[in-house]
Amino acid sequence: MITAGDFRKGVTFEYEGNVYVVVEFLHVKPGKGSPFVRTTIKNVVTGQVLERTFNPTDKFQAAVIERKEMQYLYNEGDLYYFMDMETYDQIPLNKSQVEGAMNFMKENMNATIQFYKGAAFSVVPPTFVELEVTETEPGIQGDTSKAGYKPAKLETGFEIKVPLFVNQGEIIRVDTRDGSYMERIK
Repeated sequence: MITAGDFRKGVTFEYEGNVYVVVEFLHVKPGKGSPFVRTTIKNVVTGQVLERTFNPTDKFQAAVIERKEMQYLYNEGDLYYFMDMETYDQIPLNKSQVEGAMNFMKENMNATIQFYKGAAFSVVPPTFVELEVTETEPGIQGDTSKAGYKPAKLETGFEIKVPLFVNQGEIIRVDTRDGSYMERIK
């Protein structure tokens, strides 16, 4: 058990039947009245963000989130298969569990799978990935990185904005946290 007074960024706990992680917290001690903890919490399964105020003595069940590095193998319809690199066990995850991560994942890439009570609930891709640009307008000689951006489709089917000098068939590094172009790979 943990109390609201123990809240720190990244702490996971059970609240109203769901698992939440503390995104922000503030311990407030007003001049009059009793102290309280103002928090921003995020549901680890659905991603819903809530703002709640708790009494510092409120007790919650601590939630242990397991993280395991697994390799993405293939997808079959709405099922995506990942393999445990130690035991070689394969687990299927449905589309809702992998949705955002698959914008940056191709076969044989490693990802972090998050588990709660033995059940997988989300996929976290590597922070930076290198992907090929499969569709974009041709670059024009003399374009620089400050000249502007154009849409480009990656080999995973995801579309991002890239500088005008990036051409079809080039490999680029992408930041998966916000889906932004980082650099062109030589």
